[in-house]
Amino acid sequence: MSDRVIPDSVTQGCPAQGRPTSGRIICAGLGPGDPELMSVRADRLIRSACHVAYFRKAGRAGQARRIVEGMLAPGVIEHPMEYPVTTELPVDSPAYRDALAGFYDSWAARLTDLARTQDVVVLCEGDPFFYGSFMHLHTRLQGHVALEVVPGMTGMTGCWNVTGIPITWGDDVLTVLTGTMPEAELIRHMQATDALVVMKTGRNLPRVRSALALTGRLEEAWLIERGTMPGQRVIRLAEAHDDDCPYFAIVLVHGHGRRPERAQGDEP
Repeated sequence: MSDRVIPDSVTQGCPAQGRPTSGRIICAGLGPGDPELMSVRADRLIRSACHVAYFRKAGRAGQARRIVEGMLAPGVIEHPMEYPVTTELPVDSPAYRDALAGFYDSWAARLTDLARTQDVVVLCEGDPFFYGSFMHLHTRLQGHVALEVVPGMTGMTGCWNVTGIPITWGDDVLTVLTGTMPEAELIRHMQATDALVVMKTGRNLPRVRSALALTGRLEEAWLIERGTMPGQRVIRLAEAHDDDCPYFAIVLVHGHGRRPERAQGDEP
């Protein structure tokens, strides 16, 4: 990784390209994890960036930063945005909300200040507008700085492709849930859909497994860990252990809808 990591906003320009008269904040969707699945546009922006910002847990490299390893130009200045809390507080507690709100407020101000004279590329796994942390910055940055968002392939798209099975057929309805939801809500949605994606599993896996079992869908479910990335694992959820599920894991239930196939006994 680059040794030019600057945690706070700075105003110096990229040594190789100089300082522009005005800047933008560009959020680049990185796709599901494999750098080769990144868009051409995102790849170009990342390789030419002078300032790169990305989210990470304290003491970690950050998944977005790992994806772009080897892509950043010499002299790039990095701005790691470290979450103040992750699992230390309940996600629905006022203290958790206040800590994250302050974090996003602070970084929106820093990036706005930097973008007065610099282009800043913000890295985001998957697609920035699909459960991406950048959306919390986006709402704060609108109207204060020039903004651009480069779409990316979602993580779930990469995951259902590595199963080798289409996620939807014909008229199937696809529902996307988060493992942080109460079990009763998980059950309600699981009963009303054909194909299913559950994001944010990790330590929520026992609740997701229980809801799938109660709706009779556990045997159909797959667990995909680190889809398209090194260490990828694709297994039946029924075979997985509740204490062996990283954050970057998705649960899938494929649809079985209408298909243009002959019924048994039909004449050719």
